[in-house]
Amino acid sequence: MGMTITEKILAVHADLKDVYPGMLINAKVDIALGNDITAPIAIEEFQKANGEKVFDRDKVVLVSDHFTPNKDISSAQQCKFVRQFALSQELTHYYDGGEVGVEHALLPEKGIVLPGDLVIGADSHTCTYGALGAFSTGVGSTDLAAAMLTGEVWFKVPESIKFILFGKLNTWVSGKDLILYIIGKIGVDGALYKAMEMTGETIGTLDMADRMSMANMAIEAGAKNGIFACDDTTRAYVKPRAKRSWTEYYSDDDAVYSETMEIDCGKIEPQVAFPHLPSNTKGVSQAGNVTIDQAVIGSCTNGRIEDLRIAAQVLKGRKAASHVRLLIIPATPEIYRMAMKEGLMDIFMDARAIISPPTCGPCLGGHMGILAQGERAIATTNRNFVGRMGHPGSEVYLSNPAVAAASAIMGRIAGPAELT
Repeated sequence: MGMTITEKILAVHADLKDVYPGMLINAKVDIALGNDITAPIAIEEFQKANGEKVFDRDKVVLVSDHFTPNKDISSAQQCKFVRQFALSQELTHYYDGGEVGVEHALLPEKGIVLPGDLVIGADSHTCTYGALGAFSTGVGSTDLAAAMLTGEVWFKVPESIKFILFGKLNTWVSGKDLILYIIGKIGVDGALYKAMEMTGETIGTLDMADRMSMANMAIEAGAKNGIFACDDTTRAYVKPRAKRSWTEYYSDDDAVYSETMEIDCGKIEPQVAFPHLPSNTKGVSQAGNVTIDQAVIGSCTNGRIEDLRIAAQVLKGRKAASHVRLLIIPATPEIYRMAMKEGLMDIFMDARAIISPPTCGPCLGGHMGILAQGERAIATTNRNFVGRMGHPGSEVYLSNPAVAAASAIMGRIAGPAELT
């Protein structure tokens, strides 16, 4: 019997000929990731276990991106703790200060994660790297500690759902809209502990930024991981960045899936996820008159240069409504620099935007854009749970960058088509 991409990667990393859904395995990890919120717990557990050296200083990656630049004394202490550990372990990949970026944009950009890798991270959106053809998933901080010590972690092999996407995308529709639409169809537990394997002719037309947005939000459907097969687009992205070799895996023709779902992408318009679940989706034309106080364009979901270019295309020559705070957050220093060189920052500043250094800040209600009671935000982030961006009495609406930019201009949720 054949295997899926996910099963093949897990089998190889467990030194097994084959695996099957439900099987418990111990697997070697290629990358173990932590951030300034989750790493301190893992480090404490590492030390309690009398850990002296991490299993491989090239494979443990620490990124201080959530509450940085340090928002208060507590976050400063957290970052100091991580920094001291990283320096004492002589980690190759430790990012802080002017080098820091949003982790799930930074690692692919620097060629740290590659096709065929097995990646764990103490952050639920570690599933982003499935866009590169890797198996990547979020784990708890204690699992991260175990991996830092041993280089291994245990898994239950997930079943896979095959999504076949076909049809030509409509104007302003992106990977963010495809994944929001899928989550709206199957629900936040529709892929619970399963692999979401994305295939079909439409996938071949998507750039890596769109694929990363989709893999990033697999967890919002309850999935263990999201994954895409490698193609020429993947290789064009990976080749100039990779510092080591990689292996590509493809599902067998006779691989077994728990379910197969076909999606006609030509019928999808830009999507908006209403409070308080990513599955509460509507087409933007059905949004109604929802006024907003804040628009956030950034995050590990939509803070890449492609996202900023789309936002700039909508914002050029226009201004955010006077009552709307428009936040632009490039996901990495390299993206920030590219945006400056391309003149995007001028467009954003002319539109009355606030430009932030790379940070996860507002996405998790950390800083750089907290909502007050009764305020509403439209954001290119990935979650809109109660209190996600601030006060429990606030609301978050999720969208792609084009819709977020148009909404900032209109002062209410709106699609770019309404501006013409």
